[in-house]
Amino acid sequence: MNVTAIKEEVAQTIRALHLKGWSPATSTNYSFREDEGQIWVSRSGVDKSNFLSSDFITVDQDGNASGEYVGVKPSAETLIHCIIYALFPDTKVILHSHGIYPIVATAKSNSAIAFEGYEVQKGFAGQITHDTTIEIPVFENTQDMTEFADTLRQNASRFGCHSFIMRKHGTYAWGTNLFEAKRHLETLDYLCQCEVLMK
Repeated sequence: MNVTAIKEEVAQTIRALHLKGWSPATSTNYSFREDEGQIWVSRSGVDKSNFLSSDFITVDQDGNASGEYVGVKPSAETLIHCIIYALFPDTKVILHSHGIYPIVATAKSNSAIAFEGYEVQKGFAGQITHDTTIEIPVFENTQDMTEFADTLRQNASRFGCHSFIMRKHGTYAWGTNLFEAKRHLETLDYLCQCEVLMK
């Protein structure tokens, strides 16, 4: 993996997602993991319209800034990224969005949101037909990342579509590379948009 190149590619994606309105008010967080296991995560409080490759910092497996970045504040939700990498070792990129449609779609839903019959369902890796029902887990929003990390571990078997939604907060989607992670994020947002508009 060329770390310099992936930094720039993910930074460009972050700026593009901001243009969609998916990261208002410096919100959202993003990460990638090197082949050797080193995690890079977006620094906290950065305006995503101006996000640069230099705005990534390294963190350890517990989400603490590491190396030359000790003392720099990572995203408050960095531990979520660390747990996803631990649960799904093939994951290389994680994208977090505050797109409006998943938030609205899950504001009053139960523990999952279901989609059936949409062609775009095949945007999720492993989905080969539209003629099925898929479920995306929905979790309550919380500021207690340690507790939420436990929730993710307990629900690992539910992440067949490589994503989940935090109610009234936003979505997390991941993949084996940037292209796949972005596809999963866009697939979920599109499906939520369809459901909201139909209602």
